[in-house]
Amino acid sequence: MSSIERLSDKDHVYRFNMIKGRIAETLAEELFLSLGFNVFRYGMENTIPGVMELLKGVKSEVANEIKRMPDFVIQNPTTKEVYFIEVKFRASGTFSRKDLPNDYPFYNALILIISKKHIKCISYPELEEGHAITPTSKNYLGNRKEFENLNSKVIIDFCGFAVKFFENI
Repeated sequence: MSSIERLSDKDHVYRFNMIKGRIAETLAEELFLSLGFNVFRYGMENTIPGVMELLKGVKSEVANEIKRMPDFVIQNPTTKEVYFIEVKFRASGTFSRKDLPNDYPFYNALILIISKKHIKCISYPELEEGHAITPTSKNYLGNRKEFENLNSKVIIDFCGFAVKFFENI
């Protein structure tokens, strides 16, 4: 691509969404690190560098499983419990079961939704039961039993970061 060529509309949307996702993932990673968790990048872009470009448009069982890998594995330093974390940015602040692939394989994943105003969390089993994250739901990260005794001030700070990064989206 020469310096005067522009991205196609499809490529533009793909790149823009990828950047939003990476910002949301970075916020989540730094949030958990600030809360004292052990954080390990796990998703496809970290496990198999360069694979995202390779798999763009590929529709196979292996490609689908790679694309569905959760973004992080985190460990609570106090309880030593380990969790899969899938991070999603949603400008609308909504997320439900229909937002994941029908055959999503990580039943034990926690889905962290970063929006323009909140950081909320829901488990995959809760989504399967019909629960969802909405702008008015109380699925706040600090309300999760898995994350009891988190420093709510740190979470509030990171919600402020999300507002600053995403306010114009």
